[in-house]
Amino acid sequence: VMYTTSWCGDCQVTKRALSKLEVPYVEVNIEEEPDAAAFVMRVNGGRRSVPTLVYNGQAESLSGFSRAKLDTFLNRHQLLNS
Repeated sequence: VMYTTSWCGDCQVTKRALSKLEVPYVEVNIEEEPDAAAFVMRVNGGRRSVPTLVYNGQAESLSGFSRAKLDTFLNRHQLLNS
């Protein structure tokens, strides 16, 4: 699951990267889902930090996107195709 907003540049870059890597995701816009916004704030120390990726109950903010951050998250969860 990727928590996003409509205005987030890092979210757009992350979506493109995941699509290019053929990693499926479900997008949840926290501007449209109040419960999602509260969840993002809870897992990010009170910050509305997006994109926030969640896999198997583990959440991580990719705000300040870098490919290294994304690869670390994907590798940790064995989501990259070799």
